[in-house]
Amino acid sequence: MEIVLIRHGQPEWTKDGLNVVDPPLTELGHRQAELMADALAAEEFDEVLVSPLQRARQTAAPLYRRLGRPESVEPWLEEIRDPSWHGTPREKAEHAYDELKSRPAAQRWHGLVGGESIREFTERIHAGATEFLRHRRIERIEHDLPIWSAGDFGRRIALVAHAGTNSVTIGHLLGLDPTPWEWDRFVIGHASISRIEALPLRDGWTFSLTSLSGSEHIPAGQRSR
Repeated sequence: MEIVLIRHGQPEWTKDGLNVVDPPLTELGHRQAELMADALAAEEFDEVLVSPLQRARQTAAPLYRRLGRPESVEPWLEEIRDPSWHGTPREKAEHAYDELKSRPAAQRWHGLVGGESIREFTERIHAGATEFLRHRRIERIEHDLPIWSAGDFGRRIALVAHAGTNSVTIGHLLGLDPTPWEWDRFVIGHASISRIEALPLRDGWTFSLTSLSGSEHIPAGQRSR
């Protein structure tokens, strides 16, 4: 089994100095998405799933076209939910993130004021990933090590999502305890490609991170994060 995790291209977080919630891609973001699709067009996938948010769906669109597949939205891949600050001055978001980073480590679990807490977000992604694998007959074995039961491990699955979603999913599959700074623990660039492969053990399976934030398909001058 291989799970290919793709981050969306560069989004338009602000427009005319105002915050944008669920933003579309920038012109560069669309170009990054096309380059990602070019890089993966020759690969075969059993499933290609995408977050419901606009920036992820616009990123996945050229890949779906190249592969000749219909869009398949997977709700649990949604990124952490921002406060309701659409249309407010961009300084409001900048100050909120600065305040979050200034807190003691444990208090960062509360997340941005008015948004989804980081604790709730990590629990949501863990639950979503667990159910996602369970539907493919793969379940975590009761063990002090991250060992999974033998299920449908012959599949190749692409997930087009977000830095936070992909980071928490990677940590969950590798058996790592989450932190309230997963976005900084796994630094994932726009339209980059990360890969996780199933590794057989004598008494089950585990997951191995074989590539993180691969961006060789994007020229250096067009990379962003």
